[in-house]
Parts: sequence; structure tokens; C-alpha cells
Amino acid sequence: MRHFFRRRGELYCEEVPLRAIAEAVGTPTYVYSRATLERHFRAVDRALGPAPHLVCYSVKACGNLAVLALLRRLGSGFDVVSGGELRRVLQAGGDPARVVFSGVGKTDDEIALGLRAGILCFNVEGEQELSAVAAVAARLRKVAPVALRVNPDVDAKTHPYVATALAQSKFGVPLRRARAIYRAIARCPSLRAVGLDCHLGSQIESLAPFEAAASRLRRLLEELAADGHRLEHVDLGGGLGVPYGREQPPSPRQWADALRRALGPSRLRLVVEPGRVIAANAGALLTRVLYRKRGAARAFAVVDAGMNDLLRPALYGSVHALEPVGRPTRRKVVLDVVGPVCESGDFLARRTRVDDLGPGDLWAVMTAGAYGFSMASSYNSRPRPAEVLVDGRRFDVVRDRENPRDLWRGEHIPEDLKP
Repeated sequence: MRHFFRRRGELYCEEVPLRAIAEAVGTPTYVYSRATLERHFRAVDRALGPAPHLVCYSVKACGNLAVLALLRRLGSGFDVVSGGELRRVLQAGGDPARVVFSGVGKTDDEIALGLRAGILCFNVEGEQELSAVAAVAARLRKVAPVALRVNPDVDAKTHPYVATALAQSKFGVPLRRARAIYRAIARCPSLRAVGLDCHLGSQIESLAPFEAAASRLRRLLEELAADGHRLEHVDLGGGLGVPYGREQPPSPRQWADALRRALGPSRLRLVVEPGRVIAANAGALLTRVLYRKRGAARAFAVVDAGMNDLLRPALYGSVHALEPVGRPTRRKVVLDVVGPVCESGDFLARRTRVDDLGPGDLWAVMTAGAYGFSMASSYNSRPRPAEVLVDGRRFDVVRDRENPRDLWRGEHIPEDLKP
């Protein structure tokens, strides 16, 4: 996180002290570094080299319109998993012809939205979904571009909730059924096979799973070519891990080189879907200490950010570094850093050694740019945080903090129950 650093003891994002953002915007607040987002996207794009390729940023990682607009300006395509995400991309000025639509539960309305927009392709995850895409396309008198997502049964050695290529996973179809499905696509006048798709999961820290999956796809691509299919791209998804702490995942260059080696010489454009590796270390969550307390067995710091603001620790048991926004203290203490949500699972860190901060002090929860705000909720009727984008010496509020009226927007009390 080279664009988050200390100057005279204070924590900065680029040229802006994080304390100034907290004072101006309040807490909790997500802060993103534009320079980091740009650097990470370019690192992935350059790693893929001069051969034909398309980087489709995974919108689910962090879908703020400002982030999408920035990546669109850098030349990014987008990977979406819902109609709402596709609408976000379009609102940010994204080119639908550079959008792949993934996900196992596309509705007819979402399929129609993608067809009318003119997306690059649907990553189709099953035969019934394929029939639905064909039917909607026929009704609209269009030909749907599709890529079959295959499940290579590769163990990515990651958290079970984000492993998507095991035999028991809900994602994709088994490799052994792929050739028959492509033959069915070729017979359907409202479908056109344009690619082959695979995605292993997220936060993968080794090249071996990527190499194994790409090798299996290479054999399938050879069989499909022999069957007469003329595909245009192969999509190998994303999933490259980031260092939240002591992890040492491969670099984008090592990852890209491994994919190219395993695929071998190919005329097909390589599509990838990175999200975490671009956004995670570009963001931090600012939170303020409310109270300190000591229980019978543990000491606690109660902060104003809860599991509704950052779900990853409660959902995945993930570990995020906690940096004091002010000068680090000489005294370190072991604490549970917990939020105000009425759940025992509401914590940002457990039994962690941190600076000895007290009420009013600020922490920055690091590596929070991916799956942070995008997974936030208003549980316990807590308004969602603000989002800020830092660009050099300036910062912009790119999402206002929700206000109390936002919490019941769209709700209605029947006439006989009104006060």
C-alpha cells in the first residue's frame, strides 16, 4: 500500500492526511487511492503483454461509480454478476461491448438488459440457463453471444466460501459435458459461441491451481476446435490473492506468464476478471474509537465501524491490519476491536496486538478496498459509510454517507396504521 504512508508520524493517503478526511467527512468512511487503483490496473494490463487480451474488472469487488469511471478511462472492461452491476457500468460510461456477464442466477430481465445493451458475452453456467438465454434472445430477435463456464474441479486452496471450481461448487458445468453443450449451442439460431470461461475462486496464493485449470482448458479448446467451433476468446477469470498480512501471492506478471505457458500458443484473446488485486490495497476504512472496556476474559476497544460496514472478518475470519491514523503509540496492547452491532460476531479483529488507542482516536483498517463497501448493509438500521476518492492533494466524496431517511426509503405504512 505504497500510497498509504506516514509523514511526521501521521498516516496519509497520497498527499492527504487521513485525519483531515475523518474530520471533514466523519467516520466510518472508506478511503480509496486513485494512484493505487491506476497502478494496480496497469500492472495487470501490462503483465498480459502485447498479445490480444482484455482486462474485465470485477465490479463486485468495489462498484463505486467513480472507481468504475476511472478504470473505464484506463481501458478496462468489466465483469458483472447482476443487472444492477451492468447498470452501474453503463452509468459510469463503460462500453457494454467490453462487458462479460457472469453469475449462476441470471433472470430473464437481466438477460434482456444484457442483450439490448450489446455486451461482449454471457458466461453461461448451466444448460437450463443456456435455454433461457436462447429463449430471451429469440423473443428479442437477437443472437446471444455466449461462453460456457466450465468447472475444472481444481482445488484453489482458499476459503471454502470463495472456492468456485470444486466438484461440489454451484458454479459452471463439468468439463466432460462441455463438448455436447457446445454442439447444442451450434444448433441454436439464437446463440453464438464466442468463448470458453473458467473461474477458480478468490484470494488464491499459488500459481499451481491456475496452471492446472489452464492446462485442462487447453485440452478442451483443442477438442472444440477439432469439432469445428471457432471461438474468439478464453476467459480465465481472476482470483489472484493480495497480501493482507504475511501472504506472499504471485505477482501479476508471474500469474500472467503462468496462464500463457499453460494455455500454449493461441490465437484467442485472453480475458481475465481481476477485482481484489486491483482494489483491495487501494482502500482503507476509517473508524473512531468510542470506548475501551475490560471483560472477564478479554479487553475490548469499541469502534464506530461494525460488521455491517466491513463484513469480511465476521464472514471469512479475515485479518486486516489496523493502523493508528495518528502517531503510533509506544505502548502496544492485545485487544478485541469490536463494533456497535448487536452480534457477538461483530468484530474487526480478535486478540490482536495494536496501538494503545482511546476514545476519540482513529484507526485505519487497511486493505479494505475490495469486498468492503460492496458488502456493506444497513443491519441494525445503521446508515452505510461515506466513500472518498483521494487524488494527490485533493479528495472527493464519491458517495455520501446515508442519512436516517435513506434507511426507510421505499417503505410505506398502511393508512390504518399511520400515527
